[in-house]
Amino acid sequence: MFPEEYKLLKDSQKLPRKSRLLPLTPFLDEDDLIRVGGRLCNSFYDFNVRHPIILCSKHILTKLIFHMQHLKLAHAGPQLLLSHIRQSYWPLGGRNLSRSTVNKCLKCYRHKAQNVQPIMGQLPSLRTNLEYPFLNSYVDFAGPVLVADRKGRGCKLTKSYMCIFVCAAVKAVHLELVSDLTTEAYMAALNRFVARRGKPQSITSDNGTNFVGACNEIYKFINSSNVASEMAQEGIEFIFTPAYSPHFNSLAEAAVKSTKKHLKRLLNQTHFTFEELATCLTHIEAVLNSRPLTPLSSDPKDFCVLTPAHFLIGRPLLCVPCSQVTDANISRLDRWKRVQHIRTHFWGRFHNEYTSLLQVKTKWFASRGELKPGSLVLIKDKMAPPLLWSLGRVIKTYPGVDGVTRVAELKTRKGTIRRAFNSICPLPID
Repeated sequence: MFPEEYKLLKDSQKLPRKSRLLPLTPFLDEDDLIRVGGRLCNSFYDFNVRHPIILCSKHILTKLIFHMQHLKLAHAGPQLLLSHIRQSYWPLGGRNLSRSTVNKCLKCYRHKAQNVQPIMGQLPSLRTNLEYPFLNSYVDFAGPVLVADRKGRGCKLTKSYMCIFVCAAVKAVHLELVSDLTTEAYMAALNRFVARRGKPQSITSDNGTNFVGACNEIYKFINSSNVASEMAQEGIEFIFTPAYSPHFNSLAEAAVKSTKKHLKRLLNQTHFTFEELATCLTHIEAVLNSRPLTPLSSDPKDFCVLTPAHFLIGRPLLCVPCSQVTDANISRLDRWKRVQHIRTHFWGRFHNEYTSLLQVKTKWFASRGELKPGSLVLIKDKMAPPLLWSLGRVIKTYPGVDGVTRVAELKTRKGTIRRAFNSICPLPID
């Protein structure tokens, strides 16, 4: 690896000023090996420590030595591996080679596997489709919450759950208390939601068995009944996010967090009955629908803010309603047109001000890693240790509207599965 320096040292000549070996003061030993002269000649250390053999990190022999020592030291880290090798050898560029050796070790990689992280995607059209509240909704379950069967002592506690619907456009929240996680309970909650808020055009949820079961029940009824094709197309579109990917259902997850925050502060050591808890959830729903989205004006004396409740009833739920007259000619309109004018005003403010706040990416500013069909990957599993995670081969990738791929279809020994990139770790192999 150092033919010019070897020839000059053999002839007892000086090395050129641009030589990489010049700072090490090299010399040839009895076996014509280039060793480090260094500054430790007067130390009491062993000869190999004072004058290690100079190696180049690009040579295959150096890479084999690093790999052997990495296994011998029980998969040591880069710093320990390099310091141990420097007891006998001095590899040029050894720090980068030690890191590369550790990163390419499959057993070490399993314990600190990193998934592929695409850049934050564009907002879907349903997040900015300003038509009606809850036209496009997200849904998720939260809980369990202990409910007493009756008042007084000796009551039995049973588990109940909360079904949370979130409007994709204005982030309005609708809470329903359900008794269990079955498909029947979700269907009942969905019927109550539709009766109060209207039939949504689409509902986005995870792959819970109750959500999938409700979707199958509705589609089974539509396909088996004699309903005309036009009426069948008016059914709800159920959108399911990839498995183990809660960030695809982020609005519902955020609503779950906010609901639990208020509920924990209200319950404390108390256990409500089913009726009391349903009343409590209604109050929490009012609080969440009264949270501010954007100020109504730039006047510092104006304390009114735009809330999701404005899109539901035209005014805040928990605040005293205030007049929102912004047009000098509004007195010429009849009462129905006045209400419509005010609602249109709120929609316009939401479209012009709140939607513009969604431009900034909060995280995932750039893509990290890449997956291509045929790549061998490691599939994360929260229920198993890293060494027991299953292997898979990428069969197909699904690019989004912006051209960035975030979901892949994998072939495993148990069959074909679909996972988001946050659960996929590409193996460091060629």
